[in-house]
Amino acid sequence: MAINLHKGQRVSLDNTMTHALVGLGWDINKYDGGFDFDLDASAFLLGENGMLQRDEDFVFYNNLQHPSGAVTHTGDNLTGEGEGDDEQILIDFTKIPENIKKIAICVTIHDAQARRQNFGQVSNAYIRIAKLADEFDTTGETVLKFDLEEEFSIETALVVAELYQKNGEWKFNAIASGYQGGLAAICRSYGANV
Repeated sequence: MAINLHKGQRVSLDNTMTHALVGLGWDINKYDGGFDFDLDASAFLLGENGMLQRDEDFVFYNNLQHPSGAVTHTGDNLTGEGEGDDEQILIDFTKIPENIKKIAICVTIHDAQARRQNFGQVSNAYIRIAKLADEFDTTGETVLKFDLEEEFSIETALVVAELYQKNGEWKFNAIASGYQGGLAAICRSYGANV
């Protein structure tokens, strides 16, 4: 049975978890702006200082896999339609490089400013962590879920959660911190060249 978390809650991951699926889902409120919503999940693999060590440590729709093979984005969903996860990120904890101490999971709205969109127009957003049996398991068992219940009326980017290493074990931190300025704003905060 999955543990439901609230903003600010931290929990240790099962130390037998070698492979995880990070599923992100959302629904779009009825909105007559005439544009589809294209939400994008991304992962920032960060060093001890909480910053990117190099641009390749940023995994997103234009860089689907980290060079180590530790983090893989399964592909861009352009509409968010359908049930279940809208985008997924796979993590192989056995391949995470020694210098990576934190993985920030983020969601941004593509072209939000031009389309006049923000997270106030998004509902039922969540992140879940599923324990996978191995690298061939594609569904796993959901062990953690964090529903984003907060209203983000002007934000176009969210740091949803962080997976971080402390005393040799991986932990999950439910963050839900909003940014204006979309993907570029989050990239700058983690030291990426944009």
